[in-house]
Amino acid sequence: MLVVLQFLEALRQSYFYMHETYIHHPTFGLLYSLCSIGETQGLFTTLYAQRLFFRATIDPSPREQAIFEPISRSEARQIIEETLRDLRRTGANERFSTLQQVYRSTFM
Repeated sequence: MLVVLQFLEALRQSYFYMHETYIHHPTFGLLYSLCSIGETQGLFTTLYAQRLFFRATIDPSPREQAIFEPISRSEARQIIEETLRDLRRTGANERFSTLQQVYRSTFM
């Protein structure tokens, strides 16, 4: 339950503020939030290696579970590129530049 609460808070913070957010997963260890995907999903990577990527989703059931789905590096890159295009289109310049820095440090 603690992971779910941490995830909810991390997702809210990354969605609105786009700053560094970390959560502790019992199996994968410390995860770093790369970006939010909508209001109920987030993109996370392992903090130290940044080789494992996860799409985390809040299950809307009454239990509010966090579901961590492992995804490939190329899929994670594609998600961030799509998010960057959306931010550029909507004119969210501050969030765009912050996410662009995350993209460059993670994938280049």
